[in-house]
Amino acid sequence: MLSTKRIPVAVPSLNGNEKKYVNECLDSTWISSAGEFIGRFEKSFADFCGVRHAVAINNGTTAIHLALVALGIGEGDEVLIPTLTYIATANAVAYCNAKPVLVDSEPGTMNIDPAKLEAKITPRTKAIIVVHLYGHPTDMGPVMEIARRHNLKVIEDAAEAHGAEYNGKRVGGIGDCATFSFFGNKIVTTGEGGMVTTDDDDLAARLRLYRGQGMDPKRRYWFPVVGYNYRMTNVAAAIGLAQMERIEEALETRQKIAGWYDQAFAAHTNIIERPVVASYAHHVYWMYTVLLTGLSDAQRDEVMRLMDADGVETRPVFYPMHVLPPYLQDGAEFAVANDHAARGVNLPTHAQLDAGDIERIVASLVSAIRQAGR
Repeated sequence: MLSTKRIPVAVPSLNGNEKKYVNECLDSTWISSAGEFIGRFEKSFADFCGVRHAVAINNGTTAIHLALVALGIGEGDEVLIPTLTYIATANAVAYCNAKPVLVDSEPGTMNIDPAKLEAKITPRTKAIIVVHLYGHPTDMGPVMEIARRHNLKVIEDAAEAHGAEYNGKRVGGIGDCATFSFFGNKIVTTGEGGMVTTDDDDLAARLRLYRGQGMDPKRRYWFPVVGYNYRMTNVAAAIGLAQMERIEEALETRQKIAGWYDQAFAAHTNIIERPVVASYAHHVYWMYTVLLTGLSDAQRDEVMRLMDADGVETRPVFYPMHVLPPYLQDGAEFAVANDHAARGVNLPTHAQLDAGDIERIVASLVSAIRQAGR
């Protein structure tokens, strides 16, 4: 008999040195934005991404904003972003009084479609933000070539893609800089937190300057620029360092879970499209995302309601930016994003799942599809 326990869509894994390191912070009294764990976490994360610099931030949204500020994005500028993303990507551009210019998705991967970028470039375009959605890397080769031809900066929004790889290279070191989130449901968590990674020494210095209220690092309480209080606490960094000690294990677990899902859904490909993994990609499955075949968005919502009643939590794919009030525009040109957002369901993906849980989730989804499709 299958278990009747409720299965959440995400659960943080806190089984390592998290408590030990946090207690060390408390014992030392270094609990704010100074302390040894911040530097140790930054170094560990930079090494993981294969870059020279990692700058710890207080969350993933402010990480994007800080990256834009440090790159000089300001009023009147335009930044190309995927319409299918979490709203933080667009909001961070708006915080700079710049304009987020929306681009449709690539079929299957759901990431920004490089083939649709150049048509959106104008004299005001200054940067591209790619989003490695749900753990699958964007096709960075053509993106970087377009950026080179048009002298544009590239930010990788890797909030959901810790450890993902493009042609064998980890995300976080491909664009001019990359941003990460460490929210409680991410592969690496600090509760709330973020990181900006880069190989550019000057950019790293600007990131650190703007992160700490704009205070000159060589002249205490002298502020040459308007900065922000975007610093990570030593307590959060202590949790993050403990997480990094087990990051490879966490990534391996997600591959195992995805394999269980793939195998279970092999018999149901007539009603469920499994995640696409491009030839260049190493997908880390922050979420295992399926597309439901032949159902309307209302029926998709009914599937999720039925699964919730069955004790299985799910999440819809993000609403595209072009349907949300702050960024509302005609959606006719965003056919792929519209389709994937209407049919997409994110299934539970976390380290506490076992093969029996996957069996129950798949059975619940298949049953809900049959009921909703009547």
